[in-house]
Amino acid sequence: MPKKFSSSILRPSRRNFLQATAATSALFLSKPQMSPPQSTNEPLPPAFASLKPLGDRVHPIQPDEFQSRMAQAQKKMAEAQPPFDALFLAPGTTLYYFTGIHWGLSERLLSLVIPKSGQPILVVPAFEEGRLRERLKFPIEIRVWQEDQSPTKIAASALTDRGIRTGQIGVEETAAFTFFDHFRQAASGFTFVSADPITIACRSHKSPHELELMRIACDATFDVFTAVFASLKEGLSQDDLGHLVEAGFAKMNLRGGALTLIGESAALPHGTQKPRSLKPGDVVLIDGGCVVEGYESDVTRTGVLGSPSKKVREVFEIVRHAQNAALSAARAGKLSGSVDDAARKVITDAGYGPDYKFFTHRLGHGIGLDGHEHPYLVRASTTVLEPTMTFSNEPGIYIPTEFGLRCEDDMVITPNGPAQLLTKGFQASLEKPLDFV
Repeated sequence: MPKKFSSSILRPSRRNFLQATAATSALFLSKPQMSPPQSTNEPLPPAFASLKPLGDRVHPIQPDEFQSRMAQAQKKMAEAQPPFDALFLAPGTTLYYFTGIHWGLSERLLSLVIPKSGQPILVVPAFEEGRLRERLKFPIEIRVWQEDQSPTKIAASALTDRGIRTGQIGVEETAAFTFFDHFRQAASGFTFVSADPITIACRSHKSPHELELMRIACDATFDVFTAVFASLKEGLSQDDLGHLVEAGFAKMNLRGGALTLIGESAALPHGTQKPRSLKPGDVVLIDGGCVVEGYESDVTRTGVLGSPSKKVREVFEIVRHAQNAALSAARAGKLSGSVDDAARKVITDAGYGPDYKFFTHRLGHGIGLDGHEHPYLVRASTTVLEPTMTFSNEPGIYIPTEFGLRCEDDMVITPNGPAQLLTKGFQASLEKPLDFV
């Protein structure tokens, strides 16, 4: 459900983990370049022995793929009614999507301007030019600004030099208001609108390469979660479980982590700050994943230490049936809200309704470079599902003061028939959370 991390770089996300441990929260909030976490001297349980780096399974995105994304955006800009004359982006995952450049957000603006045709433009602080040029994947015009200059005026003049003086400019959704506002003043001849019709339309459709990276991230998450569930024992705290997840990903040379909840703490989907240690019969909910070449996994598995109660077992079967219903409903041409409807009906018909009473959140979210990105599987959403869109499928039932249970897998919309899982399969049982069907 919530998270953000990276194999080599930490980047900001739209929603960071809400986790009890401050150490884990810090992992997702930082953003500078850094190498994967170093292993501690503490020995890991035997189940972690088989975890190894991904090696040559991972194929980095090549410059021509970034260029093709830029060309696709320009094509969509021209086809829009009215057409877009330029896009304005600040640092973030959309900047990376189009350029392959990771850049930290600060008060000194680095911006990407994509005109309706021709080479894109990067506006960068002059003293950062050398560092930026080292990261270029393909030719991009660079305009620099000194400390006493306005970067948005330089961006506006770059468009003027291209003969673009009026029209419509789309602003990417995560650009800070102050940057947008200054650009609007510097380029007063333009109308400014949301860039969503272009950026979301591009990013929501995943290439075969993107899907491959997401599948690898899901596989790695299964491997780590398998080791953690095999290592459960009485007395482990929620923090202990979180550290085991991080250590497992570190052993694979990946950045990753998880929200780890025990017993009644899991009755709150994002947990509680109250400490809790594992005892026989407790539900154990682990929700997390990792990033491979920028692309995320998001998997939740719920197990039990020992034998589940009859009620826990019944709730598990309901949640799993809701997952099945959502997978079947997630078809090209259908509205995204109808997928939430299908899962929620199963849970309500089983007596855990109405509405959000026990299934307290939307069914799922888009996933890719951000752990949570457009589109979303939420009631009344009218986004038309299209092939290669990717989502989490994560129904849950949360019973206050007792327990919460969620099953989550990632899926992709196919041209025909139901969605296809990016994970290895749905959870088979509470006793073996990482065995799949």
